[in-house]
Amino acid sequence: MTSSNKQLPHLVFGGELTSLNGSEFKDLAKLDIVGIFPDYASAVAAWKAKSQQNVDNAMIRYFVVHLHRLLDPETGIAQDA
Repeated sequence: MTSSNKQLPHLVFGGELTSLNGSEFKDLAKLDIVGIFPDYASAVAAWKAKSQQNVDNAMIRYFVVHLHRLLDPETGIAQDA
């Protein structure tokens, strides 16, 4: 692959938070895994759609995770944080 068509996977997920001031979820078993997307633009579109569906509940939040930043491109193994 060339650098112009390099895969940059992004995860979109969300759920109900315990507080408006943090990112701790009320129940991890109830997380909504929206999906894994091939680029940031499509992940943001999915994030925006899910966020707008839950606009009336301030305790529900969705997040975009840059999965490509967590992977070691040489070995394909997740890097330690």
